[in-house]
Amino acid sequence: MESQPDILEKLDAPVDPDSRGDPESPLRQTSKSTYRLAEELNKQGYKVSHAQVGKLLDDLDYSLQSDKKTKEGGLHKDRDAQFKLINDEVRRFHADNQPAISVDTWKKENIGEYKNPGREYRPKKRPREVKGHDFPDKKLGKVIPYGIYDLKQNKGWVSIGINNDTAEFAVNTIRTWYYEVGRVAYPEMKSLLITADCGGGNGYRVRLWKRALQKLADEIKIAISVSHYPPGTGKWNKIEHRMFSFISKNQRGKPLTDRLTVIELIGNTTTKTGLEIEVALDENFMKKEYTSKIKKWIKLI
Repeated sequence: MESQPDILEKLDAPVDPDSRGDPESPLRQTSKSTYRLAEELNKQGYKVSHAQVGKLLDDLDYSLQSDKKTKEGGLHKDRDAQFKLINDEVRRFHADNQPAISVDTWKKENIGEYKNPGREYRPKKRPREVKGHDFPDKKLGKVIPYGIYDLKQNKGWVSIGINNDTAEFAVNTIRTWYYEVGRVAYPEMKSLLITADCGGGNGYRVRLWKRALQKLADEIKIAISVSHYPPGTGKWNKIEHRMFSFISKNQRGKPLTDRLTVIELIGNTTTKTGLEIEVALDENFMKKEYTSKIKKWIKLI
């Protein structure tokens, strides 16, 4: 602004007080909206509106941004070697036409008319009305989807449970995948590689996970190997960005009003690369009154 030539410098300081501004800036620990910035500048004798502040911020190359998760703590000297080992193991299994699967628990979801992040197209001025709070409905409860992603086939499997995320639930999902999909897709299966992060029900320190896997290996008579990703690198697990991310996109803006809705949204998730996802109920983790209804629906997809 010609009449206030130093306003850009005065605006720059409170916006980024950590690197250029006064450490005592009143905006250091507040949300730096255009309204607050205009108010601060007006207190200093300038005449500027919040809209003008927005244009000035653009001139200073500022933009609205959210925090980015990139700091994973100290890097262990063997971290890269662990990633290389996992990749080599996956290639070896694929070369022998043996399955390598990525497993993890998808986030727990409240069932009911709750706001789901994201937006979808609807008639103007007719937003879907949902509850104003996120307290779980005691009757409808939550669902816990546990996913399996076949790294070679680009196919997904999700078991839906309603109790806690446990090692027994995780292994029962793998068991169901084996009987329903795995042994059909790999008729000469002699071994199975599982890649997983190092926490939750399938954590590398969870004894129940190891015992349950051994019981499964004895039952289906194949060798089961597990490769865990290093701590803090769970997002590198293939299932996260090859399956879960697309499920999340398919669910955005849609309230999960009942369990059937969850199954429909997961089961209808596809990608241009041919991803297909099958959904099943873990009857050990699902109340009987819902089982028959959802089984009938599954037969239709």
